[in-house]
Amino acid sequence: MKQITYNVIILFVTALAISCGNGSSEPSQEQKQLVWHDEFDYTGSPDPERWDYDLGDGCPTLCGWGNNEVQYYTKNKENVRVEDDQLIIEVHKNRDDEKIKYSSARIKTKNKGDWKYGIIEVRAKLPKGKGTWPAIWMLPTNWKYGNWPASGEIDIMEHVGYDHGTVHGTVHTTAYNHNKGTQRGDSLRVETVSNEFHDYAVKWSPEKIEFMIDGKVYNTFENENNGSDTWPFDQEFHLILNVAVGGNWGGKHGIDDSVWPQKMIIDYVRVYEIINKEE
Repeated sequence: MKQITYNVIILFVTALAISCGNGSSEPSQEQKQLVWHDEFDYTGSPDPERWDYDLGDGCPTLCGWGNNEVQYYTKNKENVRVEDDQLIIEVHKNRDDEKIKYSSARIKTKNKGDWKYGIIEVRAKLPKGKGTWPAIWMLPTNWKYGNWPASGEIDIMEHVGYDHGTVHGTVHTTAYNHNKGTQRGDSLRVETVSNEFHDYAVKWSPEKIEFMIDGKVYNTFENENNGSDTWPFDQEFHLILNVAVGGNWGGKHGIDDSVWPQKMIIDYVRVYEIINKEE
């Protein structure tokens, strides 16, 4: 059983701020307070107070969910459930249904967990096999600056099965997105992504977004202060968890039909507010 103090979790990280004017040092504190979480300490469907679903194949507006993916999202328990203190998103190949060849799940916190700035942390174990495309990511709740990519996207973690062990963290905006080949991202090798749990997180402030795995920052996207084309990240975003099959990226080298079923297992989701205090 995971242990956590639900009402108040405040962690202090003390940093040394150096004054350029006189060389003196002034200590500062960063306060990190838990504001939203799911420990999955229950059994059954994901908590409806925290999670909603995207269903189907994205049609008629974005068939294949805009990336030519081949899975069909459901809320069936074989595809998404909570058991043994963990969230399971499981992909099945449905051999008797060629129209819905693969079933999976995509859950979201939209209008149940929406945040502007903070630390968003998800502890997960990833599926493996060519054709898998798990993701932990964020989309804008209100799309203030227009349709994708104008209002932004934050990909906390993406992994494609044909390149097992390479984890990606990326942002998309009007100026920087994969349609133009200008997306801003980086990757880190994590050989044990499918065998062990790892913490995937972003630390998001008005100045920058830092991408972390197990506390290690491997990608930083800074606010250029050039408006929403480069920084639409001054609005509320919500979290999405899903496992896609195939698609423009995940299916670039085909789909191995011998690997199914496959699971993404989530140990917890925690969101923290950051408060900086000078002493």
